[in-house]
Amino acid sequence: MLILTLLLAVLFLAFSNGGNDNIKGVSTLIGSEILTYRQALVLSSITTFLGGIVAIYFASTLMKSFSGKGLVEESVVQSVEFIVSVASGAAITVFLASKIGMPVSTTHALIGSLVGAGFVAPGAVNLNHLGATFVLPLIIGPIIALIGSYVMYKVFHFLRHKLRVDRETCVCIGNEFVPVKEMNCCGDTLSYQDATTAVTISVDKTANCTERYSGNFIGIDAQRFITIGHFISGAWVCFARGLNDVPKIAALLLLTEFITPGWGLGIVALFMVIGGFVSARKVATTMANNITPMNQGQGFTANTVTSLTVTFASIFGVPVSTTHVSVGALFGIGAATNQGNMSTVRKIISSWLLTLPIAALISGLVYMFVS
Repeated sequence: MLILTLLLAVLFLAFSNGGNDNIKGVSTLIGSEILTYRQALVLSSITTFLGGIVAIYFASTLMKSFSGKGLVEESVVQSVEFIVSVASGAAITVFLASKIGMPVSTTHALIGSLVGAGFVAPGAVNLNHLGATFVLPLIIGPIIALIGSYVMYKVFHFLRHKLRVDRETCVCIGNEFVPVKEMNCCGDTLSYQDATTAVTISVDKTANCTERYSGNFIGIDAQRFITIGHFISGAWVCFARGLNDVPKIAALLLLTEFITPGWGLGIVALFMVIGGFVSARKVATTMANNITPMNQGQGFTANTVTSLTVTFASIFGVPVSTTHVSVGALFGIGAATNQGNMSTVRKIISSWLLTLPIAALISGLVYMFVS
């Protein structure tokens, strides 16, 4: 019964992780209207699953870190009760966050659960190991992403002007995109006139305007270049997330030694995909629309910073949070454009601060119950 409970708890954690995390890498594609929610979800599911499978070859260090060894006494770590408690605490925390649309960190929830169950279980938690291995990377990750996306956006902005790639706001008349050099996109009206007709168009708020790029970059149409780059960077973020998150969850399954690493990673990746299809929409809305308005260039910048940070962290076994990194990159874009929604930012940061203690509390209570 305990082994079955363990399997269900870990799969529920993978399911909850998918609902909260799968859509984050492609949220900028939704926000800048390259893909619909459904299209973005399919793309994120495929690339996340592929990242989880590739983790077999690159993520052994992460699996070791999130097994709890070194943080809690090994005799406690290998008990089924401990693993059930950790998986349950993290899963319930992430699942509840998904229901209210808050993009929290599964990494953070897992750490909180390891600590919570570790304090209740017989044996002390190694606080030095906790700080050096987990806490420091979680703090540094979003700071690197914020600074990186801010600097990269400024560099790209400078290069765009040097290469004479213009950004135009467009209105759609029939099936034709008509560039408008200057307009007040704040609910006023816009007069458009050509040789044969005059049309008065009602203009929506700035966040809903469509922007396109005119000009060429290395012989390629600038708009096409940005769109392809944005698409690839979004897929890369999801792949890197699978590479980073799947082994953290699979580590709990492997402690029982009933499942091989390959099967464990594959099963976890599959349930992450299922969770994304069932319950990712609210988090998608928060990430795509509520942090900062963005065009394709800004979305491409945020995704590039996120994917590079998470990929290198996964390869070197550094337990960063994909959520913290991706949201930090969006914060950086909002800071660079002065369009960040501080109300949403405060809510997200509050949810981050609450994730660890809530997960620790739930995990500790579950351990008391099952033991």
